[in-house]
Amino acid sequence: MNIKSLLLGSAAALAVVSGAQAADAIVAAEPEPVEYVRVCDAYGTGYFYIPGTETCLKINGYIRFQVDVGDQPLNGSESNDSDWDARTRGQVQFTAKSDTEYGPLTGVIVMQFNADNATDQSAKLDSAYLDIAGFRAGLFYSWWDDGLSGETDDIGSPVTLHNSIRYQYETDAFYAGISVDELEDGYYKADEEPNNVGVAVGLGGKAGAFSYQITAGYDVDNEDGAVRAMGTVDIGPGTLGLAAVYATGPSSYYTKAEWAVAAEYAIKATDKLKITPGVQYYSNYGITDDDFDDGDAWKVGLTVDYQIVDNFYAKASVQYLDPEDDDDSTSGYFRLQRSF
Repeated sequence: MNIKSLLLGSAAALAVVSGAQAADAIVAAEPEPVEYVRVCDAYGTGYFYIPGTETCLKINGYIRFQVDVGDQPLNGSESNDSDWDARTRGQVQFTAKSDTEYGPLTGVIVMQFNADNATDQSAKLDSAYLDIAGFRAGLFYSWWDDGLSGETDDIGSPVTLHNSIRYQYETDAFYAGISVDELEDGYYKADEEPNNVGVAVGLGGKAGAFSYQITAGYDVDNEDGAVRAMGTVDIGPGTLGLAAVYATGPSSYYTKAEWAVAAEYAIKATDKLKITPGVQYYSNYGITDDDFDDGDAWKVGLTVDYQIVDNFYAKASVQYLDPEDDDDSTSGYFRLQRSF
């Protein structure tokens, strides 16, 4: 056998083997289709469809670093450990919406994480409620949580987060509603147990440069209630805010004084800078033996808000309180907050 015959034989053998392998070739399975996240624009920006459903979900929140200074705690802090007290907070909110024959069905969960220091940390359910056709049920903030835009006014309930059920009718320029609130962690008199129930009503709206809100609440067990009116109007380079509150006695809806009035002027100095001086006067300030005291009090303050960049803000606030029957005090804080 010469070399030429050997080469021809080898080529023929390879051709036979290649043909056999081609006949038995393994075909790779096609990749399964991937369902990409779709943007949901039916309820505003930030929503997307949960894959495989027609439910739209939005995730947002903020990260906050704050330093409290002075004599008194601010912004819901339970205590100031010293004249200089730093704290950090992270909050995330999940909002789910879907269409129904009764209108959008909404579910909200808000988780909050607080750290007074590296070892003293807490996590809590800040809100969780469902909402459909104007009805809302769950853990949520009441109308009494609203206030003027600065930090000086002190016209809200001692506790504004309740397990509640409410109905609210609203349009673009008006709302009115009624709620039944569980007030177990609110104020209660010495001879009462902490199982209070309350009924609150709220209405408000806007007309051009003017906005208004009226809120009232009756604490069934304490047999006292409160009513509050607020309004804002755009004047010159800023917004003037006025508020007044009256209470028949200490209750879970208002405990600071028998009545109080507050005013502020939020000055839009630049597109990024807002300066808000405020003042409040209290009549029969404080509580003794389950009733308001006879003394009065004054409070003045200044709040400065600055937008460093988009979604990143700085806020500084200082407040001075002068009660007639107690020592005066000065408090404030500096805050950095990144929202997303």
